[in-house]
Amino acid sequence: MKKTIGVVGGGAAGMTAAILAARNGAYVTLLEGNDRVGKKLLSTGNGKCNLGNTDLGPERYGTRSPGRLKVWLDQFDTEATIDFFCAIGLLTKKKNGGLYPVSEQASSVLDVLRFEMEREERIRVRTGCRVDRIRRDEERNRILLWSGSEVLSFDRVILACGGRAAPKTGSDGSGYRLAEMLGHSLVPVVPALVQLKCREDWFKSVAGVRAEAEILLEDKEIGRIRERGELQLVDYGISGIPVFQLSGRINYILREKKEVTLKIDFLPDCKGRAEEFSERLVRKRMPVERCGTVEEYFTGVLNKKLMTLMMKLAGLRPSEPAYGADPDKIRRVYELCRCLEVHVTGSNSFEHAQVCAGGVPLDELTEELESVKAPGVFFAGELLDVDGRCGGYNLQWAWCSGYLAGVFAAEGEQ
Repeated sequence: MKKTIGVVGGGAAGMTAAILAARNGAYVTLLEGNDRVGKKLLSTGNGKCNLGNTDLGPERYGTRSPGRLKVWLDQFDTEATIDFFCAIGLLTKKKNGGLYPVSEQASSVLDVLRFEMEREERIRVRTGCRVDRIRRDEERNRILLWSGSEVLSFDRVILACGGRAAPKTGSDGSGYRLAEMLGHSLVPVVPALVQLKCREDWFKSVAGVRAEAEILLEDKEIGRIRERGELQLVDYGISGIPVFQLSGRINYILREKKEVTLKIDFLPDCKGRAEEFSERLVRKRMPVERCGTVEEYFTGVLNKKLMTLMMKLAGLRPSEPAYGADPDKIRRVYELCRCLEVHVTGSNSFEHAQVCAGGVPLDELTEELESVKAPGVFFAGELLDVDGRCGGYNLQWAWCSGYLAGVFAAEGEQ
């Protein structure tokens, strides 16, 4: 008799797992709580669907088990992703290290996955089917799933039901409850790749400004981390890719009731410490005697809104005469351009997060992604303690874990 496999979750990892399990001879039932599969996939990469990244490695992810993660990433890397999608009809291209569909449409990615599942006669897709309970039947060596009053029985089950990020797309955290029913623990789950809220009350004056910047996070336990990219200033704090890259770690620091202070360098290409830089610029730039106002003197350094803020924080009025202004305050403006401190008080919620950090620990799985608590249950995707940086890393993990879970679940004795 052929193996029966239930896949819980019709996202990127779940669809991949279903395809590979069916290819390896299993009869697959994919259970999706939404009215259609792949809802979250359509919003990835701003609709362009960044599929992966050529610079792949465990250091691009947050996890408590980087060694275990490396084993899986080595088995299904970026080139394997390219081959997988080419085989089901999607052409891809590399762009600045990222991997994209040639069409640059997330809908193309979803379509080829859906069409491939339709071509596989061994796959049955059930939408509107939310799984709310799971149990291993030891006597019959079966895995039982409950969807309302309906009980479904399978030889193997793959849990690929996502985390808590973007719950409107179906990631409501139900997978964590299913994992706990099987005896698994959870690394605390926090929002990641998300905007940060800050204490300062001046953010409304610079809301909407975008600027190239480098952000420095210093913490006794994790050391010094720098992220660079386009920073976006919003009325409550900061956003943009460099902020997203730090947000998961910052949320863990905040969980420990510790303060988080970030230092922002708006002139990251300038060398030297902020104090040295200010002295050098005071000597080189146009002398204050030739300027009318302080605002005129600082014109051309940064975005006008930002420069106005820096002047005010340094204690200067933009309209006051430059000649006769306090030299120390002039230097302070330049120092603030290189090192503006902001105090993080929290982040936006899971509704605004692209992914979650935390989840089922990798050391509670075998090298085949099978539960050590409940043999016959496999895991894939965001449900696990793996969160990637911006740049296609999270989808790469979805393809990798889904592919391997589908293969391993279909293999072995029934």
